[in-house]
Order: sequence, then structure tokens, then C-alpha cells
Amino acid sequence: MTAGKVSLPPPPSAICSLHGSLLALAIFTLVSFTCLSLKSLHFPLQYTSYVLSPPPQVSEKDDSEELSDIYHFPKSFRLNYAEMERNFKVYIYPDGDPNTFYQTPRKLTGKYASEGYFFQNIRESRFRTDDPDQAHLFFIPISCHKMRGMGTSYENMTIIVHNYVESLISKYPYWNRTLGADHFFVTCHDVGVRATEGVPLLVKNSIRVVCSPSYDVGFIPHKDVALPQVLQPFALPAGGNDVENRTTLGFWAGHRNSKIRVILARVWENDTELHIKNNRINRATGPLLYQKQFYRTKFCICPGGSQVNSARIADSIHYGCVPVILSNYYDLPFNDILDWKKFSVILKEHDVYRLKYILKDISDTKFVALHNSLVKVQKHFQWNSPPIRYDAFHMVMYDLWLRHHVIKY
Repeated sequence: MTAGKVSLPPPPSAICSLHGSLLALAIFTLVSFTCLSLKSLHFPLQYTSYVLSPPPQVSEKDDSEELSDIYHFPKSFRLNYAEMERNFKVYIYPDGDPNTFYQTPRKLTGKYASEGYFFQNIRESRFRTDDPDQAHLFFIPISCHKMRGMGTSYENMTIIVHNYVESLISKYPYWNRTLGADHFFVTCHDVGVRATEGVPLLVKNSIRVVCSPSYDVGFIPHKDVALPQVLQPFALPAGGNDVENRTTLGFWAGHRNSKIRVILARVWENDTELHIKNNRINRATGPLLYQKQFYRTKFCICPGGSQVNSARIADSIHYGCVPVILSNYYDLPFNDILDWKKFSVILKEHDVYRLKYILKDISDTKFVALHNSLVKVQKHFQWNSPPIRYDAFHMVMYDLWLRHHVIKY
């Protein structure tokens, strides 16, 4: 204000214009914030990473399969799997002589081939990093299966594993950051479980990826991973979409190397509707008769053997025969990802006495639904070299990816 002059208030039109602008700005800010909030609720955790780095392109067919109800949480699986593909890194310890027990499994065939395939796949995959500071997890590449093939006793296996782990702890700083919580090892043969039981710091602290994930022998589901036991290579092509050819109600043939198998054979081997054999089918009677029976059967009985697991489960899935899980204390492979009730029949061992009546009580409509879902999961129980998206290797890696999120240091 200058001398002799009086300032006048702004005209009413200017005040209205200012108030209108502020109101518009407030409304715009509120709407923007609401939209962002809704997006973050709809895409928890993953939303920011998708803005920064788009997921791999997938066809509409692949996307619809990913969103199938065979998964517990289909949308979460799709989003988290894509994030794993982009970001997951694993460091493989380079120590050890590859011609002895380290680095290289004994073989890629037979019912323990899953161990060998994982060792080979991890080296072929995008997940491997040579920079330990970039790694989410650390792989301890020791093959108990290879030791067993070389005739090493259980006692000596335990000593070898213990000494190897101690050498990694003393040479590298990474174990001590988490006491091994971000380390994992892989074994499919049950000798691997027995050999490592004598190394408590490995069993209790690190992630065990094993084919015999039994609750009653110390398997910890939220920490450890169930490795699918797959008989490689499959003798015949995959079955599926062939329900009209499946006229046999149930089938099992095998060795009586467990209590449940003894009971199964004793109760049902003379039944006319269940095809139960007290031993493996004699190969002399014809080629691949055992495998061909899977194509003709609705439900394939999968009782636990010397361990809770059996390669027969993956056989059943491959050949399109709905597996009947007959084993207690068994954490099924990918159980936290796949809804096994959508493509299998899960029973307790004491249900063996009512087995036929339980299976006959399953309607044709229900069986067709189980069979159709079974075809959708076949790719998850197949090992490949090099690995293929969504195959057994990638599903194991996804399980490891989920577990690494709980490790803090």
C-alpha cells in the first residue's frame, strides 16, 4: 500500500476462479491417489516390478493354462513366476573335484534321475550367477547318489558331506550371514537323506530339496522342498484325453517292500475289478506291459515303498492315469502351488481296506474332471535338457524362489 492510496479487495470473479482451480486440483489428486491405491491392492508386491520390467510375453493359450484351477492361487502363480524368471539368481559353489562326488551326478536315467537333471539344469539356466553378491540362494553341489554309485558307505558319506560343508563355511563368508538359511542342496536317492542326517547344521539350517519328504523324518514343509521323483526317460508317450479307453478300475504292480504294499497285495490281489499284482509284471510275457497298463486304467494306486515317495506317481501323471496317493506323512511335490485334489485321489494308509469302494464311488463326471486336470499338470513333472518353461526344474526353482523371501540378513 502506498501513501494516499487504499488497496481494494480482488473482485468476486477472481476469488471464484481461484477457488475453482484449487477444488479441481484437489479432486484430481484424490482420484489419482485412489486409482494407484486400487492398483496396488489388485497387484500386491508385483505391481511396481511390472511397471519397471514387463514380464515375458506369453500366448493367450499359455496364459489361460496358467490361470487354470489346478493351482491354489492361479493369478498369484502367474505374476510371481514371471518375477522369478526376471530376477532369481543362484550361486553354485565351484569347489570340489567334478570327477568324484561334487558338481556332477552319476547319471540322468532311472528313478533317481531328478537329482541329475537338477544339477545339469541349474548350470544351463538363466538363474545361475557367477557373482555371489547378486545371489538370492547358494547351491551346495554335492551328489550323494554319485557317492552311492561308487560304493561309499553311509558313515563315510556323512564324513565327506560334513567336511565339504565345513570347508565352504571357512572359505566363504556367505553361510555365516544366515547360518546357512539361504543355502540348499539336492538329493533324490534316500541315501542322500541318510547321509546328511549326521550333519545337523546342514539339515536344520539349509533348504533340503529331497525326493523323500516325509514329516516323520524331519522334513520341514515351510523350509524344505519336495523334489518330484521321475523315472527317466519315459518308455512311452504321454497319455491323456483318452478316458474311453480306460476300462480297468485300478492298477498296481510292484515289490512288497513296505507294510502298506503287503496289505494292498494281500487284500486285493484276487479282486476282479482291481488289477493288483504281487510283483512287477514279468517282462518275458511281452514288451512294456507294465507301462501299457497305465493307458487302460482309470486310477493307478501309488503306495509308499521304503520311503513315502514313489516314482509311480509321476508315471501315473505322465500316462494319464489318475494317481491314488496311499502314503502317510507325505508332503507332495509342489503341494503349495498345485491343488492335488484336482488331479489325484489322496487317501490315508488305513483306507486300503476300502480302496475299491472308494474308487467306485467316484462318479464318471468326477473322474473325467480329474483326468482333464491331470493332463494340464503333466508338463510340471517332466525333466528336460535344456530346461523348458514350467517343467519340473522350473517348478522346483519356483518353490525355492518362494522360500527365499523369508530369509532376512
